[in-house]
Amino acid sequence: MVLMDAATRRSLRPRIQALAAPVVTRCGFELVAVELENDHGQELVRLTIDAPAGITVGDCTTVSHAVSPVLDVDDPMPAVSYRLEVSSPGMDRPVQRPADFQRFTGFRARVKLSPRPGRRRYTGRLGGLLHDDAAGDLVVLLTDRHPDPLRFPIAEIDRAHLILDPDEYANLAAPASAPASALAPTPASNASPGLRPEGEPHDQ
Repeated sequence: MVLMDAATRRSLRPRIQALAAPVVTRCGFELVAVELENDHGQELVRLTIDAPAGITVGDCTTVSHAVSPVLDVDDPMPAVSYRLEVSSPGMDRPVQRPADFQRFTGFRARVKLSPRPGRRRYTGRLGGLLHDDAAGDLVVLLTDRHPDPLRFPIAEIDRAHLILDPDEYANLAAPASAPASALAPTPASNASPGLRPEGEPHDQ
């Protein structure tokens, strides 16, 4: 089984996003984030979707069935076997899009930077987004350990996730009761809210 390194996963994210986003939009949802990770020795591609009315397990399964053949035809990872997961935002909602870094100003978040000398992990409150002509969009993070706001180029952020308390999650969560998730291509009848049902892998 071929496993990718972290740099390869980061480089594939924009390609998968470009393939998946139009499909997710046609299904009536928005693509919040694309994450690639090693899940117990297997490559996992996780798509997080959202909608004003909330996300159900059935919605995740619909998107999973729609995206899966697109990734099979225009395969961004031809030498890798992977599992596709489609889920709703949960308590640790991922933040990737510039608009979301602005939207969640004031919320606590964990930020992990791409490999670089020195410290890579920070926790604090998002302070919005600034633009620098040289560095591009900068994510502002306010922390107790630093008197001045930290600024990170969005291109150098490997992962960012909100740290929501129950009240914040309840306010952000849509009418659907619990975070939903589906592994392609699990039928909706076999899925339960809040669970991650087993699905078929993409074998290469």
